[in-house]
Amino acid sequence: MRLGYPAAAIRAAEAPLLDAGRGPVLMRTAAAGLAAVCRRDLIEARGCVTGARVVVLAGAGNNGGDALFAGADLSRRGARVTVVDVLGRLHPEGAAALRAAGGDIEPLGAESAPLTARAELVIDGILGTGASGSLRAPLDTFIADWQAAASGTGSARRQRVIAVDVPTGVDATTGAVGAVHVRADRTVTFGGHKAGLLLPGGADAAGELALVDIGLDLAPFRPTVEAPEPADLAVGWPFPQPDMHKYTRGVLGLVAGSHRYPGAGLLTTAAAVSTGLGMLRLLAPDEVTAAVLDRCPEVVTEPGRVQAWAVGPGAPDTLLMRRAIIEAENRSLPLVIDAGGLGLLTRPLETTCIVTPHAGELVDLLGRLTTGVPTRAEVEADPVTHAVRAAQAFEGVIALKGRRTIVARPDGSVVAPPPGPAALATAGSGDVLTGILGALLATTAEHRVAERSGPYDQADWSGPATDIAILAGLAVTVHGLAGHRTTHASGLPAAVEDIVLGLKAGSAGAGTGQNDGRRGE
Repeated sequence: MRLGYPAAAIRAAEAPLLDAGRGPVLMRTAAAGLAAVCRRDLIEARGCVTGARVVVLAGAGNNGGDALFAGADLSRRGARVTVVDVLGRLHPEGAAALRAAGGDIEPLGAESAPLTARAELVIDGILGTGASGSLRAPLDTFIADWQAAASGTGSARRQRVIAVDVPTGVDATTGAVGAVHVRADRTVTFGGHKAGLLLPGGADAAGELALVDIGLDLAPFRPTVEAPEPADLAVGWPFPQPDMHKYTRGVLGLVAGSHRYPGAGLLTTAAAVSTGLGMLRLLAPDEVTAAVLDRCPEVVTEPGRVQAWAVGPGAPDTLLMRRAIIEAENRSLPLVIDAGGLGLLTRPLETTCIVTPHAGELVDLLGRLTTGVPTRAEVEADPVTHAVRAAQAFEGVIALKGRRTIVARPDGSVVAPPPGPAALATAGSGDVLTGILGALLATTAEHRVAERSGPYDQADWSGPATDIAILAGLAVTVHGLAGHRTTHASGLPAAVEDIVLGLKAGSAGAGTGQNDGRRGE
């Protein structure tokens, strides 16, 4: 589980060390970690460091200093290192170390973009965590020209770009990017993950993340982003215990499917059953239950006591959905509301709830709960902001579905699972996710907490998840992994079952595809 902190928290954690005069030590540690990553990348790409063409893009701050010291390390090991002084204010000690190691320094000019485009490795140390807003000339022009030239060189050996702490043009806290920003293959970040590196926009720009420990104490600070990874599933998944029976293992009530959309009921049911349940009670028309029982004969089609509800896939009967929502509120049962159920929401509910809209549905939901409604395009451009806004207005957890699904809490923090594959952009995919979510809520109902009561501690990640936002993040992670195993929604439930069985067997790689090139990251 990667934890993301706002830039202000990272700076506050650095402050005591800087006040104690440990700034040079921090920079040497950061630069050594950065240089080690650069060396590994060069050796992997070309077999050695010696003779590699390296360009360091250095700004005026500590990021520039880190990049210069790393460039000096590479130069001492035989790389041909050229520094482009992008802002005209190099870190003095870093520049001196670079020159002493035999590197060259050039001012930003007309030849800088072609020079950078020809490099085998580019180290982006221009701007750091304190930067925000769109880049201005001449910096934006230089970056655009360099990246355009590098992508059009036709070289068989692709250029590698490593960003220092945060790619230039990325907001370290929000992940917002302008029209021009550095697109890195890897970002080496220091002390703690910046929240923006785990969020849409920033995560795409950052590429793979490498974290270098520089001794920061982040315990006093609460992360604003939690990013589950496939490896977390083996720890956080609620497996059945030996003393459980079908009622204590979890009973899900499901209202899904209709005469118009019978397949939605089947997909949601199959996904929930594949995730693992003690029992599923389906309330649906006869044509839906007939199809479900043909595939899943263990499903019960009569009402009865449940431990969680899921409603909405496939435009089900409004009265049945209302009754389920009322029961959930009266008995404080956790609830998933999707698709057809979203139109029933006009107020916050008096129970724990996960709402799963796509961008257009979120616009409609905000229209009923608040004023100043965004457009769908605005939601898609800034999903985090609008998901958080909806969570606060609804006073519940919002799982905003999209290329990168964001799970938002009312306190403003978010869970950001890995993005799923394009194969999930298909009819019925959302129904499957609802089934997974409902099953997880039912199987953790006896141990679940409505909200996280304090800061998340990595050391506490030692048992099944009880925070519903984390549960939703795990559900989205499994959904994404399953999407790598099929081309259509009807294949997803079987893929989910395969993943869960792999986790139960204690082999995350066998179940999640981490070892077969299909990892959902």
